[in-house]
Amino acid sequence: MSDIETIMRLGPVIPALVIEDVSHALPIAKALVAGGITALEVTLRTPCAIEAMQEMKQVEGAVVGAGTVLNPRDLDASLAAGAEFIVSPGLTEPLGKAAVACGIPFLPGTANAGDIMRGLDLGLNRFKFFPAQASGGISALKAIAAAFGGVRFCPTGGINQESAPEWLALDQVICVGGSWLVPKGPPDPAAIEETARAAAALAQ
Repeated sequence: MSDIETIMRLGPVIPALVIEDVSHALPIAKALVAGGITALEVTLRTPCAIEAMQEMKQVEGAVVGAGTVLNPRDLDASLAAGAEFIVSPGLTEPLGKAAVACGIPFLPGTANAGDIMRGLDLGLNRFKFFPAQASGGISALKAIAAAFGGVRFCPTGGINQESAPEWLALDQVICVGGSWLVPKGPPDPAAIEETARAAAALAQ
């Protein structure tokens, strides 16, 4: 994968995955890919996240990245685990410069014009709008995006299968992020695959 937009265009939804047990990683990844969702964001919110990424990379067709990357240390750990892209909830200069320097596809979180301007100064123009609903929803993103013609977004936070189409209809939105595809607890691969198919169909 050469750039973050290529990854964003793999499907209409990038699932934000919180893996509590590394044994869940492989069945979750297999079910999502079988359902047509191939860009998988493993959030660094649990002790087993790095190992879970390594497990998921075994699944043919999966493009596995790290989410909740907060600093250069998290970036280094993600790169060592083979992450193919990284996602952060916000944008700091140390993380931004480190990510740009190493060349990994990077989707930094933004919630306002200042965040976007900092990203543009680093040469970035694809952003996660986070937390999407709590930051004012669609009307807020429309207002912010109007000032930045070449910028595109992946809104994340408070979005579900029912609300995703309204976000995806915006010209400034390439895809959305969501945690609804994989509920907490032991995975039900058949149910996850069904949910993934419904999410993948949002592109039609």
